[in-house]
Amino acid sequence: MRLTKGIFMLTALIAIGALLCGTPAGAQEKKLVIGSKNFTEQRILSEIMIQLLSSRGFKCEDKTGLGGTLVARTALENSQIDMYMEYTGTALVAMLKEEKIITDPVACYDFVKKADLERNGLAWLPYMPFNNTYCLMMRKDDAAKKNIKSLSDLSAYVRGNPQAVRFGTNEEFYARPDGYKPLQEKYDFKFPADKIIKMTPGLLYKALKDGEVEVAMGFATDGRIKGFDLVVLQDDKSYFPVYNPAPVVKKEIAAKYPELERIVKELAAKLDTHTMTDLNFAVDGEHRSVGDVSKGFLQKAGLIK
Repeated sequence: MRLTKGIFMLTALIAIGALLCGTPAGAQEKKLVIGSKNFTEQRILSEIMIQLLSSRGFKCEDKTGLGGTLVARTALENSQIDMYMEYTGTALVAMLKEEKIITDPVACYDFVKKADLERNGLAWLPYMPFNNTYCLMMRKDDAAKKNIKSLSDLSAYVRGNPQAVRFGTNEEFYARPDGYKPLQEKYDFKFPADKIIKMTPGLLYKALKDGEVEVAMGFATDGRIKGFDLVVLQDDKSYFPVYNPAPVVKKEIAAKYPELERIVKELAAKLDTHTMTDLNFAVDGEHRSVGDVSKGFLQKAGLIK
């Protein structure tokens, strides 16, 4: 009888201990802090990761919209976040400081994945198959009127008409080592200082559409390019590297949660350029919420119920 009571008391104590811990005995709660940069595509990608990982048993904390590249990268390195989406070309040039531009998506990803792990202890999960490269844009009718189809055409026009073109850019692109200043050297042109207008990324497309600038930097997968009847000028000298996004985590996180590789691979199979462009436009052009757009995509792709 005493033995039976002892067993009962021990069982009760184990059950109470499990309740106090908040998880079943022997189970470990899976937690991730998800961050992002502060533009639409980044917010969508991170929200997709939050909803997808939450459906697979992770408890995700939302720390999206942190700021620019340096802010997000520093947060990851300092363990303030566990994951954010970075672009291969950005890591190649801005973090790894490589001078040689790699324009093949697989080669760029393979190089960045190996180098970032060896140099910085950061693990790259599978990359998304769309290339959100930087680009320069014009209004379609204006580009046709001036017969500008490529960046070389733009260069020739600016050299002949230096006061005729206002250029819209954000601060990051203006200062980046793969941004405006090396671009003008590559294509041998320069906008006068008083013709360079800096603004936040979200305002650039509307400013171009409304005629406040004649040329603006942009992102190739932004849905407003189609929605606002803009045209991307051809990078005929292959200046821009490829920019395929992939979730980046510390190697300790990758080792702790090996299932992340499989989960991200499932996502990559569904997220192509056309799809990402549509998602961006749904938020920026149709003014739908990032949460609803992300959920709709995941459900349609069969990744969540």
